[in-house]
Amino acid sequence: MLTLGIDSSAAAASAAVVEDGKLLGEFFVNTKQTHSQTLLPMVQNLLETVSRSCGDVDVLAVSHGPGSFTGVRIGVACVKGMALVSDTPCVGVSTLEAIAWGGISAQGALLCAVMDARCGQVYNALFQAEGGTLRRLTEDRALSIADLEKECRGSGEKVLLLGDGAALCHKTFQAWGARLAPEAIRFQRASSVALLGEEAAQAGKTISASALAPVYLRLPQAERELKKRLEQKA
Repeated sequence: MLTLGIDSSAAAASAAVVEDGKLLGEFFVNTKQTHSQTLLPMVQNLLETVSRSCGDVDVLAVSHGPGSFTGVRIGVACVKGMALVSDTPCVGVSTLEAIAWGGISAQGALLCAVMDARCGQVYNALFQAEGGTLRRLTEDRALSIADLEKECRGSGEKVLLLGDGAALCHKTFQAWGARLAPEAIRFQRASSVALLGEEAAQAGKTISASALAPVYLRLPQAERELKKRLEQKA
């Protein structure tokens, strides 16, 4: 099974190809260019580098959120466009689960995947690393940094912070022992998305391109501000 994974849920963008559990290649960029400029050329160049084509891909996986509203939309739209050509099965992967995958070798750790959601909030999910697999402890959610700290404080140094919000949380969480994952494994990567996508496909959990959709967890800022104005007028 050949799986192409894509991630554009935050500032960086990446693409990876996995075949039967083996990572064949991964491209990663973290520049000021927009994902709409970098993503498709990256996919094309990656496939050429590993001597594959779009027609060889059995499954398309994408981090479908939470994350940057624009970034998530671009990634999902990219995969939907590629999938529609040959009706390729798709898998939407939780961005937070892809982040936690980076710490899967930290046996017994409480993996705290966290993304900066602005306004004092983070997107978060907690996982346990057990025998080379992830055990989900919470659903993906948006909550305040203060509430997340209250929930995790009792686990002390078992807490391993990952994601683009990890350093932000570590500023206060380090006082009671929480650890910050090394940068090399801290962020979501397309390789994690592809591996998780392959796993889901093997379990028969694929969907069609038309069914693939972003998962935002909360309304975009413009909609939140409109809702607030309407409530004030009411």
